Amino acid sequence: QVQLVESGGGLVQAGGSLSLSCAASGLTFNKYAMGWFRQAPGKEREFVAAISMTGGSTYYADSVKGRFTISRDNAKNTVYLQMDSLKPEDTAVYSCAARMFTATTRGHEYNHWGQGTQVTVSS
Repeated sequence: QVQLVESGGGLVQAGGSLSLSCAASGLTFNKYAMGWFRQAPGKEREFVAAISMTGGSTYYADSVKGRFTISRDNAKNTVYLQMDSLKPEDTAVYSCAARMFTATTRGHEYNHWGQGTQVTVSS
């Protein structure tokens, strides 16, 4: 049974930083591309970042490019999202997702999802 468990969310002031983690189990982690998505209240889920199986390729939404960094440690079955220079509009529930082989920005193409972790950025 595949499980993705996010951690690291919380409350931070604008301009601050947070680091999210997503621990995966029940899958061959190095065969999966990983993505981070977010959903704010009343809004649709949106792509944040994705990383290839090996970590050699990364992809970002324009809104977070230059501020967020996705990385992975295949030895620990974990993907990370380092978020710097946070803005109030980054407030959302952040979820990680797994998809075999190829990274994509489209959420419906991911097979497995975590429960999400709340990130709140105060102004």
